[in-house]
Amino acid sequence: MKKTYYLFNPGRLSRRDNTLKFTPVDEAGQELMPKYIPVESVSDLYIFGSLDANSSLYNFLGKQQINVHFFDYYEHYTGSFYAKEYLLAGKLQVSQTQHYLSQKKRLTIAKSFVRGAAANMLRNLKYYQTRGKELTACIDTIDQWCDDINGSNAIDELMGIEGNIRQCYYVGFDEILKELKMEGRSKQPPKNEVNSLISFGNMLCYTVCLDQIYHTQLNPTISFLHEPGARRYSLALDLAEIFKPMLVDRTIFSLLNKQQLKASDFHEGTGRITLKEKGKKTFLRAWEEKLNQTIKHRSLGRHVSYKHLIKLECYKLCNHLIKTQEYKPFKAWW
Repeated sequence: MKKTYYLFNPGRLSRRDNTLKFTPVDEAGQELMPKYIPVESVSDLYIFGSLDANSSLYNFLGKQQINVHFFDYYEHYTGSFYAKEYLLAGKLQVSQTQHYLSQKKRLTIAKSFVRGAAANMLRNLKYYQTRGKELTACIDTIDQWCDDINGSNAIDELMGIEGNIRQCYYVGFDEILKELKMEGRSKQPPKNEVNSLISFGNMLCYTVCLDQIYHTQLNPTISFLHEPGARRYSLALDLAEIFKPMLVDRTIFSLLNKQQLKASDFHEGTGRITLKEKGKKTFLRAWEEKLNQTIKHRSLGRHVSYKHLIKLECYKLCNHLIKTQEYKPFKAWW
């Protein structure tokens, strides 16, 4: 079974027959013992350290349909090597473009993304409310904002509603978390530990959505809620809105409330808070466990992983675009 590999150390990645050879280097630039990764076991790569590689290696990765995602020293997502798409379908590409160009069709899809995101945020708040957390005010306010989704007539207006919902949702974090507090959303740079985890987790969610889009016929650059950009895969941003509450936020709540991550797992530098390597590995281990966790799918009648839920969401969007089934966003029921 293919899996994600995370490379933390600086080093050189090269091809050795049908194996990937990673040679890490220490702080003095001296090569350490190389590690070998069978290419057939790799679904994608996440690079957190300085990587030395040549075009031959990327040609090989492209043929193997392996995407590579890069993060800088401060845990910012900086870009991806996106392998050549192998499931292109002209008819779907045309339909996806037509739905973006039509304000009515675009709004229909964008509203669904916001409804799905809001429903999953509410699910988290209601889960903790049943466990004694005082979240009634947050829940009631979000419910009121949700009533305005249907009446919105422009993407900017809809984005404003989504922003208000998320801002209210984040107020509930300080009630849910036992020790470390959020104290309002801050980014670029994140000013405390909780904000640092949210930013890091959101970037991971974005890249997972991008990987799942890659294995469908969707074009990742044509989006509906977020504006398509010249240098970003904005459809992954759309899909990530739905899954961030389930994947990112629940992982953060679990790690912090169980004290698997503490203040000592972070360090502060140049006005920003980032995870130390040990803390980063702890988060990524929990992240992988969350992605591979399975639930009984109501429609399919079988167990599927959270990661596969994202791909199913892509398929639902495909069906909507070719007019075989109306798109309804994923909403958690547990």
